[in-house]
Amino acid sequence: MAIQHAVLALLARGPSYGYELKSAFEAAVGPQWGPLNIGHLYQILDRLSRDGLVVAERQAQPVKPDRVVYEITPEGRTELDRWLAEPSPRSGGFRDDFFLKVTAAARSGEAATVRTVLGNQRGHLMRELRNLDGLRRRADDPVVRLLLSAASRHVEADLAFVDDAESALLADGGAVLDTLAAGGSGTAAPAEGAGPARAAG
Repeated sequence: MAIQHAVLALLARGPSYGYELKSAFEAAVGPQWGPLNIGHLYQILDRLSRDGLVVAERQAQPVKPDRVVYEITPEGRTELDRWLAEPSPRSGGFRDDFFLKVTAAARSGEAATVRTVLGNQRGHLMRELRNLDGLRRRADDPVVRLLLSAASRHVEADLAFVDDAESALLADGGAVLDTLAAGGSGTAAPAEGAGPARAAG
C-alpha cells in the first residue's frame, strides 16, 4: 500500500514519531489527499515494525507520556528503493462506481435517466475542478502544486468520459438506448445519417 511507502520515505530523512509523521505527510502531499488518520498511521507503523522495515524506541519525556520514535532499517531502505524503482498501476484498476452508474442508466433505456446521471456527475466534477484550481493557486510548495495539477488532470479526464458517454448514448435520437434496453450490446448498425455508436465503457 502506498501510504506505508510514503511513511518509509519520511523516515528515510531521519527518525520521527507519530504526530510529527502525520504533519509531515499532510504537508508533503497537500490538501487534495485529506488528513491522515492517526490511528491508521499507527497501524501502518506497527506493521512496518513487525516486518522489520522500521524499529521503534520508547523515549521518556519529563511531563508528557513516553513517546515512541521510529527509525527506518536497512531492510526498510531496500524496500523503499524497490518501490520507487517500480511503475505504479492504477490502485483500483478501472472499477469505478460511476462506470457502473452509467451502465445501469444506459441499460434502463431512459434518456432522461442518462441525462440526470451525466449531468449530476458533470456538475460534481466541475465543482471539484474549481476547488483544486483554488488550492493549487494558494499552494506555496512546488510539489504540492504539481500534485494538485495531477489531480486536476484526472478530473478533466473524467469530464471527457462524461462527454464521451453523452455522445455515445444520446446523440442518435435514442437508438442505442433502445437496443440496450432490449438486451442488445449497443453495437447494432447506426441509423441512417448517424455516426458509429461507441461503447460507454
